[in-house]
Amino acid sequence: MTSRSLAVIVLAAGKGTRMKSATHKVLHPIAGKPMLIHLLDSAADLQPVHTVVVVGAGREQVEAAVTHLGVSVVHQAEQLGTGHAVLQAAAALQGFDGDVLILYGDVPLVAAQTMRRMVDRLHESDAPAAVVLGFRHETPGAYGRVIAEANGRIQKMVEFKDASTEERAVNLCNSGLMAVASADLFTLLSRVRNDNAAGEYYLPDIVMLAAADGRASAVIETSAEEVAGVNSREELAALEDAWQCARRKQVMGEGASLIAPDTVWFSYDTRIGKDVVIEPNVIFGPGVSIGDNVTVHAFSHLEGARVEEGASVGPYARLRPGAVMERGSRVGNFVEMKKAVLGPGAKANHLTYLGDAEIGAGANIGAGTITCNYDGFFKYKTVIGAGAFIGSNSALVAPVSIGDGAIVGAGSTITADVPGDALALVRPPQTNKAGWAERFRTLMRTRKEEK
Repeated sequence: MTSRSLAVIVLAAGKGTRMKSATHKVLHPIAGKPMLIHLLDSAADLQPVHTVVVVGAGREQVEAAVTHLGVSVVHQAEQLGTGHAVLQAAAALQGFDGDVLILYGDVPLVAAQTMRRMVDRLHESDAPAAVVLGFRHETPGAYGRVIAEANGRIQKMVEFKDASTEERAVNLCNSGLMAVASADLFTLLSRVRNDNAAGEYYLPDIVMLAAADGRASAVIETSAEEVAGVNSREELAALEDAWQCARRKQVMGEGASLIAPDTVWFSYDTRIGKDVVIEPNVIFGPGVSIGDNVTVHAFSHLEGARVEEGASVGPYARLRPGAVMERGSRVGNFVEMKKAVLGPGAKANHLTYLGDAEIGAGANIGAGTITCNYDGFFKYKTVIGAGAFIGSNSALVAPVSIGDGAIVGAGSTITADVPGDALALVRPPQTNKAGWAERFRTLMRTRKEEK
């Protein structure tokens, strides 16, 4: 591996009109993370000293998305081709003497390992002027072609529009990604002309310009899936599916069981422990951590939640941001948690909302219980002690505290604290009126007959 400094240029100036979206193309998410951020995170693994994002249409959105990452942003006012786009980064990299890796914001799933291969190939004994990342495709269509020798030495690179019939028959395609020494890149780019079918300044032309100077370039290959780009909603969905398929295989390979893998959807940062069982139709939003020996039952949705060892979720449960299920706790069908902690061994098995709440170890939350945490203006906290028992259909009006071991009778509306080991009943005494129901029915039948 080379020890030379590295700069990364990411092209993100395209309009993305086929997306038909007010959101910039490169900011559409895959697994909950914008495509551009996927790519920048992978590139960050190579520890570049400079990262430059070239923006155009919708520049304000892209700038807002990347500013916190410490990258530079340059503007391509007119979209005159990939060579012209890369040239916009020249000022930002003035004085930089190292290697430059050129990436595309709408080709988001290129692995850091592949990027390293490109840069390393630049420094092998034959010292290529540029390294191109290629791929093979059964139906290469309108991709630019790479005509290369068996050892990867490039004889010619040609855009589809300018290719001959014989060249179009070649299935080694140009992904557009390239590694070039900075000393060569901008010098070669200054010589690129736009005398081609599209009237654009093509980045790949630097390969043939270097060849004219007696310096060969090289191609290395990767899979078509890794360099798949996004220009439409359909292609976005295809890339999402590819990412999910790979993640499912990884999760199962690391010791979790997915009963129906194709129905489980992960986020970019989902963490899954060992001996976890995930039933069908489960969705993990961002920020979810699942401990060992957890079961997530069918049709559950989790986001921003932590589920610790041995806990059980669902079916039909919803864990929202701030939800924490500690060891051995359980939530069942149609239970929702938000910014709530369910202590070790505590359970809420049915039809319950726990919001802004802290539930102690071993507590039992009866069916239909609600923590009333919002008055229309502010949120308030409910605290339920260890071993407490909350009867079904109870409303706990926060702020309120239920002591350890306390019992709340079914159907109660609790508006004041309940001491530990106390029984709280909030309902009128039951009155049974003998024969009333039969007299009522007789009266109503008579009235109906008289009409």
